[in-house]
Amino acid sequence: MKGGQEIVDSIRSKRPDALFNQNLIRISGKSEMSLIIAFTGTRGAVMAGDMREITFQGDKDLREKLEQELYSGAIATDEELGKRAEELGVKITVRDDKSKVTQRHGALVGEVASVEDGIVRKRRVYASADSYVIADIIDAEIKVSNRGGGTAFIVLGNNITKEIANRTIRDNWKNGNLSDAIKVLIVAMETAAKMTASVSKKFILIKTDSKADLSWAMERDNAKCKK
Repeated sequence: MKGGQEIVDSIRSKRPDALFNQNLIRISGKSEMSLIIAFTGTRGAVMAGDMREITFQGDKDLREKLEQELYSGAIATDEELGKRAEELGVKITVRDDKSKVTQRHGALVGEVASVEDGIVRKRRVYASADSYVIADIIDAEIKVSNRGGGTAFIVLGNNITKEIANRTIRDNWKNGNLSDAIKVLIVAMETAAKMTASVSKKFILIKTDSKADLSWAMERDNAKCKK
């Protein structure tokens, strides 16, 4: 892939053997119904994001019980999710058409969101060659929670998807190049889709070779949020 966006919905090539540096991974602390993984290196950046969106209707306690089981990895397939939702009397709607990663202002941008008691909470990662920023959106204000540079993997997701991504990177990354990082992201996204129904099998993969001004990109987004 030379750039832009690709929607991936197939099993790819064999996983490479790997060495692993724990310091390369940055894990978001939030629990979200998503998986977004970004990689930054000196020659570019790549980002992958699933496309699943699930809405829950019914008793609050039962909804929370179902979500907890889903995010813990207890529910692996769509069939298991539908069956468990029926057992609990919770109505769910599953859609696999939500774009969570995009390219704007010269940067790759991924966003995860959750709704609790009517309050929308968002976390966003900005990435380009050699740099990344993780930011929270609170009351239409973008506030930086972490930033870094060099070679790094950044993971946003729920407990089980972060665990899967962490393990996949540990097992597959061997200090390779951008193409190697793309392979690791693909394996992580495909593995997560097999192990939890909280993410879709289909995902979007985007790439850039440029080094963007991430502070400027956030400022542009911040100005848009306030309009």
